[in-house]
Amino acid sequence: MPLMPKRVKYRKVQRGSNAGLATTNNKIDFGDFALQALTRGYVTNNQIEAARVAINRHLKRRGKVWIRLFPFRSFTKKPLEVRMGKGKGAVEGWVAPVLPGRVLFEVSGCSEAVAKEAMSRAANKLCLRCKFLSREA
Repeated sequence: MPLMPKRVKYRKVQRGSNAGLATTNNKIDFGDFALQALTRGYVTNNQIEAARVAINRHLKRRGKVWIRLFPFRSFTKKPLEVRMGKGKGAVEGWVAPVLPGRVLFEVSGCSEAVAKEAMSRAANKLCLRCKFLSREA
């Protein structure tokens, strides 16, 4: 089942602004190692799931993984070869807006080398540039 909200107040949202830097969710809170976004963008529910699977497969189900973002915004799309006008398109999927500095995933219970490789594989699934963080002991 895809990652999406159970219910929302409004089905269709306007694009709004994705400007600025992440002021919350920009530090490691749960695990020992993390993946932090360097660029801004919208991460879809499929990308989040693909990154989660990549991390879990590399960790071989050892260690704990925290997903620090959730796709709460819907995006719409009009069908192919349809003329302009006639209203906003149907809801196509769900995205999580990401600002630079946002922590996306955290892991613990594994060595730094294993965590770094797992995060690298997860970063390849995302549409953002990311960097690896580790907790300062």
